[in-house]
Amino acid sequence: MIKTKSKGDLIIISGTTCAGKGTVIKKLLANHNDVVLSTSYTSRPKRESEIDGVDYYFVSKEEFERKIENGDFLEYAQVQYGAYYGTPKKEVLELLDSGKDVILEIDVQGAKQIKELYPETVLIFIMAPSMREVKRRIMMRGDENIDQIISRFKVAYNEINQINDYNYVVVNDDLDKAIAKVEAILVSEKLRVDRIEELSVENEEEIIHELLMDKEFVNEKNYE
Repeated sequence: MIKTKSKGDLIIISGTTCAGKGTVIKKLLANHNDVVLSTSYTSRPKRESEIDGVDYYFVSKEEFERKIENGDFLEYAQVQYGAYYGTPKKEVLELLDSGKDVILEIDVQGAKQIKELYPETVLIFIMAPSMREVKRRIMMRGDENIDQIISRFKVAYNEINQINDYNYVVVNDDLDKAIAKVEAILVSEKLRVDRIEELSVENEEEIIHELLMDKEFVNEKNYE
């Protein structure tokens, strides 16, 4: 029998703006009880609609920097306007040890940091079918000016140029198909040979094997 490692997989899902990665992740979480999304820390102010501990763990800049000094993050980054974002190390490792697959929704820079520390991490990049479609989705939001849209496009092109650092790329031109592809990736990762912890043959199988070997031996002797 094959006994595979019980530890969960660390999965990073990144994607260009308006690629729908958030929607893909929500569907995965709804469909699979053994898959969880890591909640990140941030030093930015909490929005009225957000819930502390659900959307993010909201802490002060000083507390975030103390956590950096203590090595509490798998990865972290300081983005525009000086706000910090980081992935908690202790919580993620505990979830993995419990057998849960943990999804991190982070950008390409954070993905590189974690891949260097944990080479077995599975990296999935979600893309919109075209930049024209990205433009359409941004325009549908209607909450950004032209300079913000241009900035998003520049970031998106930079991210696309780094997809060779990822294990898988999924084009989200059909949501259900994109979800099915990501689910297939998660299943295939469980079947990797390097996940085998122990390979043993049960007694019944050993008996059958011995009987077959005896039969082959007898047949060989009859032909001599």
